[in-house]
Amino acid sequence: MEEKAAKIIGRKDLKIEDGKYTPEILWALGRVEGYGVSSDGKKIAYEVTYFDLDENKGHTVLRVVDADGKNDILLTTTAASESSPHWIKGDSKIAFLSDEGGSSQLWEMNPDGSERKKLSDIKQGIDDYIFAPDQKNILFIAQVAYTYRPEEYFKGLDKTTGLMADDLMYKFWDHWKDTVPHPFYAPFDGEKLGEATDILAGTRFESPMDPGDPITQLTWSTDSKKIAYTCEKKFGRDFAFSSDSDIYVYDIETKVEVNICKLPGDPDQNVGTDTNPAYSPSGKYIAWISMRRDGYQCDKARICVMELATGKKFYITENLDNDVDEFIWNADSDDIYFAAIWHGTTMVYHIDLNGNYTQVTEGDYDYYNIGLCGKQIIALRHSLLESDDIYLIDPLNDNGITRITCENDHIMNQLKLGTFKARWTPTVDGKELHSWVMYPPEFDPSKKYPAWLLCMGGPQEAVSQFWSYRWNMLLLAAQGYVITMPNRRGVPGFGRKWLEEVSTDYSGLCMQDYFAAIDDLVTEPYIDKDKVGCVGASFGGYSVYYLAGNHEKRFKVFLSHDGMFNLEEFFLGTDWYMVWESGGNYWDKNNPVAQKFFADSPHNYVEKWDTPILCIHSNMDYRIPVAEGQAAFAAARLRGIDAQYLYYPDECHWVLKPQNSVLWYRIFINWMDKYLK
Repeated sequence: MEEKAAKIIGRKDLKIEDGKYTPEILWALGRVEGYGVSSDGKKIAYEVTYFDLDENKGHTVLRVVDADGKNDILLTTTAASESSPHWIKGDSKIAFLSDEGGSSQLWEMNPDGSERKKLSDIKQGIDDYIFAPDQKNILFIAQVAYTYRPEEYFKGLDKTTGLMADDLMYKFWDHWKDTVPHPFYAPFDGEKLGEATDILAGTRFESPMDPGDPITQLTWSTDSKKIAYTCEKKFGRDFAFSSDSDIYVYDIETKVEVNICKLPGDPDQNVGTDTNPAYSPSGKYIAWISMRRDGYQCDKARICVMELATGKKFYITENLDNDVDEFIWNADSDDIYFAAIWHGTTMVYHIDLNGNYTQVTEGDYDYYNIGLCGKQIIALRHSLLESDDIYLIDPLNDNGITRITCENDHIMNQLKLGTFKARWTPTVDGKELHSWVMYPPEFDPSKKYPAWLLCMGGPQEAVSQFWSYRWNMLLLAAQGYVITMPNRRGVPGFGRKWLEEVSTDYSGLCMQDYFAAIDDLVTEPYIDKDKVGCVGASFGGYSVYYLAGNHEKRFKVFLSHDGMFNLEEFFLGTDWYMVWESGGNYWDKNNPVAQKFFADSPHNYVEKWDTPILCIHSNMDYRIPVAEGQAAFAAARLRGIDAQYLYYPDECHWVLKPQNSVLWYRIFINWMDKYLK
């Protein structure tokens, strides 16, 4: 019997008659992701992922476009997903990853997509890769098996599904750690990869480390002779309670490595997180992102620069009361561009090695994934109204902006969309609270609208100009709601003091900020103050559960996605970061900070729950285990409160499968409509 050819999932051509924005339309949008710039700066290869609801899966393709936005063409037309484009061989070829054949391998093709050729055959596949500057070697990430599996128990049981652990950190976010990522390098003769070397062979260490963008944790030296990589060389309990990762420089000829964060004789033996190394084009410096305090995953992220000849380190962003999200060296090696959030937008900045910085971009946007394209800066940009596209920023021409891709204009231009504006509100302690407020399509201030409050996750996660496919504010406002999204205590972009006021005090000023935001919004004549709801996920889900017992009749309905309900139970089921956040262990009766933190757990306020609530949780959420959602739902029903429970056996902290996401939106919208319309 002849096999049916696999369906190729590509760009959707929708015709929308009524202009209504729906979850199905959201999943029809193309998602622009990684890119690669030719060495002459004239062409950009980039990834776009498309999804198909019937197939319930996605497909990533590669496209190429001129750096002026012209001649945008599709390069790959197979059913295989293809990603991570890099220009090689004098821009005559594009290297990329393809899962054609069943595993992710390195391929190359002509810039027009022709003459595809497989270059690698790595047994476990390649997660991501970087060519050395001279292109004679390749650095790649691959998974190495590690499972605690004592032979005396498992002998003869090849079909058992049982898993064992012998120490902490056996799981993380969405996966059981039965493999760890290792950095490998292999010679490249222009035709194929040679034998690969595992830099961490025989160890249980991981590099790159969870979480984050893996490939940015690794880099080649300018002369192609060394590899700098990020690693925390601990495991088990030691790894669980520490965030002390370092930058190691490995010589591929001698196979000798040096920890440049803890050089002998250097008084700055940094014990916080060090990650994302990058050599200057001149080879004179290496820089990385550095935190100061061990165990605190949201400490201030600074740019540390080391002069390689002397080992001298200096921090160039000390005058910035904010975190650095990412950075790149300028071509002259004397200055750096970085991205950072401030007051709800993520902008690009320029800084010299003396710490003098200026803002490059402006507007209500988020810029990220920055790089160089000739003398210009290339970046992805999105906002609350726009999905990701590629932009060029000209710092030499009044920071002029050129839009390179227009991936979803053919769909978004057919929709009736809402708007947003910033709002500032006095807080209970005399400060100013920033919120983004979303308005529905064709908003009329003379009418009355239902509203709801968004409680952000994290807790140290900003309400920026974010575009989300999991929580798409533009789509949710399009259902006829005004939505306020406060940058409450604990988020970045408003100074370190503001951010750090949430740790050990989840139920304090942060919750008062939520009340300030919604109490301010309902003073507007266009808000129906009797139809106000409250929603949130993760720490935002905790916030919903806490507010459900403390809201004093402000809200008519609640919705919590993957929220923390019983903090003692959650503390033992999550990761090491909670030791810092809670101020200590809940069983330490002599620790007043920890005792207050756990005493204010949402489950201790269930006796005051009186408002309908929808609880959503996923079985594979290892960050906030599924028992939290089940317990909250049970508490509501035992209280006699109208409640629903949406459970996903195959999702993690996020809902990533297309049909599961559409179901999520349908239930979310129906639940809010039931009580607010």
